Amino acid sequence: MKMSSRFLVAQLILAAAGAFAISASAPASAAEVVLVAPHAPPPARYEVVPAPRVGYVWDRGHWRWQRGGYVWVPGHWQRVRVGYHWAPGHWARRGPNWAWVPGHWAR
Repeated sequence: MKMSSRFLVAQLILAAAGAFAISASAPASAAEVVLVAPHAPPPARYEVVPAPRVGYVWDRGHWRWQRGGYVWVPGHWQRVRVGYHWAPGHWARRGPNWAWVPGHWAR
């Protein structure tokens, strides 16, 4: 394969990857990329929220898009950051698709 053909193939792969990823509107880090799902997630599962834990906040479970389908991610504890509050992640409609906006600490 010629150098220009390899370059074209690399560009096409990057363009295809870009079509399936968007950056979150409020990412936990600037480098974070969120995959777009073609349909809405299922209803959230019922989770028993553990008793409060000093110095932590509960981050509820959510659906994650993985390999062409949704998989459940159980809730977990986030260590409290003084001066911030936890903004939970959520699914947001983006045109005909759905995108996961990750949870993050906000002032």
